[in-house]
Amino acid sequence: MTNHSETAGPFGNDDISGHDPSAGPADHTAQVTLRTPAELADALPYLLGYRPEDSMVLVALHDRGGCGRFGGRARLGIPANEEDWEAAARQLARGLVTGSERRGARPEGMVAYVCQEPGPGESGREVKQRLTRLAQLMRTECGSLDVPVVEALCVSDGRFWSYCCPVKGCCPEDGSPMGLPGTSVLAAAATYAGLQVRGTLKELRARLQPWESAAALDQEIALDAAGMSLVPRILDETTREEVAQETLVLAERIIRRFAAAAPVSGTHPADVRDDGLLDADEAATLVLGLQDRTTRDRAAAWMEGDVAGPALRLWRALARRCVGPYSEHAAAPLTLAGWVAWSTGDELEAREALAMALGADPDYLFARLLHQACNEGLDPEAVRRCLRAQDTQKAQDIQPTPVRQSNPAPRQAPVESTQNAVPAPRTPADGPAPGPRPGGQRRRRTRSADGDDHRPTARTKADRRRPAGSRPRSTAPGAARPGLREASTRRTRTTGPGDTTTGGAPSEGGGPRTEGDG
Repeated sequence: MTNHSETAGPFGNDDISGHDPSAGPADHTAQVTLRTPAELADALPYLLGYRPEDSMVLVALHDRGGCGRFGGRARLGIPANEEDWEAAARQLARGLVTGSERRGARPEGMVAYVCQEPGPGESGREVKQRLTRLAQLMRTECGSLDVPVVEALCVSDGRFWSYCCPVKGCCPEDGSPMGLPGTSVLAAAATYAGLQVRGTLKELRARLQPWESAAALDQEIALDAAGMSLVPRILDETTREEVAQETLVLAERIIRRFAAAAPVSGTHPADVRDDGLLDADEAATLVLGLQDRTTRDRAAAWMEGDVAGPALRLWRALARRCVGPYSEHAAAPLTLAGWVAWSTGDELEAREALAMALGADPDYLFARLLHQACNEGLDPEAVRRCLRAQDTQKAQDIQPTPVRQSNPAPRQAPVESTQNAVPAPRTPADGPAPGPRPGGQRRRRTRSADGDDHRPTARTKADRRRPAGSRPRSTAPGAARPGLREASTRRTRTTGPGDTTTGGAPSEGGGPRTEGDG
């Protein structure tokens, strides 16, 4: 807005980030009208759900009966290199407009923010001057999409400045002080609606970042030791399922341990408590076990009900244990943390956790898909249904294994051998038939009417077809044998009752990961 006494429009509770407009009738009974840049500056943390740092933000405005209503929000970190400012402004503007159009509501206007704290020896006023070009680029990119920026604000060092005020001398050169947190009308309305500002993104990311304390060395040693014993077993198809079961059983035990722990106040004390409940060997076993995609998918089923909260705490704790050279392994627990947060309605932590997962491994497909779905405002219930069905199918697939192991009938093996020995063309190259075989293979004498099996008969026919005076054709190593080897290979694979997985799948990000992320 260019007139600083002009009304920005009513701000209903349904416009606060994270609130569903169709949640109930209370959404239409209370409105907050923002009239000045000071109120717009104060509204930013409530629009995002946190206090942005080092950020460029756009907030969409929609026309409702001649009054503005807040819509979608988009944020990017301010690039350190000024040459990247134009591309960042274009990405931010187009992303928000495109996302709004996808939801069927193209914005009629924008409010732009640039937020950055002063560097060493720098004042807030100097920050405002340095970011003037970035604010102008944001206005230009929005204008190129026919969406005008009605107000552009700089927030720094507890003060704010307007880039759109046309009145000379209207705004102090040193900026206007921000109001005390929680004292505005909007803060009261947000509190009434049950919403709260969660601090800064830096504080949120700190809960998910690897340790940098002295304990990190002990955790790295535990990861090295666990890798030597677990990775070969994960790569071996015969023991892979055993590792998966051990990982899930251990995770369930620790989730119950977390659930039984006494609550503490404050995020940092809570994280310290959880770190104390998880020793280095347990964390290493879980971190490496979750690198298997199927194990991770089965763990993702802990997403709702009483188990969701302790599971989220465990995934956070495991992300903090991915220290040193194991930072890439954090993609799995970070993705699980983002998924549980999104599934339980915390889109802010979900986006940050999934973005950090992609930072750890840009090719982690599960994180990429969830991040896109979360940013597009999709309903996580579709993913929940898929995981529930997958978890049920996994449980059904496990059932036949003990049945085969405990089946006392010894006659199945000879029957399978008889079926596998069907390819008769082995005998001409391999010489006379071997001696009597055990079990049902003696039934081969019933195959012909004259009492001989088919293999001598086939050899006799071959001899009659050979032209007179010609030599018997010898078996060339490069001709007939490959077909025989292929038949032998097929017979060997069919005798393995569990030969259904693909142990040669590509890795999901290098290291000891065992299967591609699909």
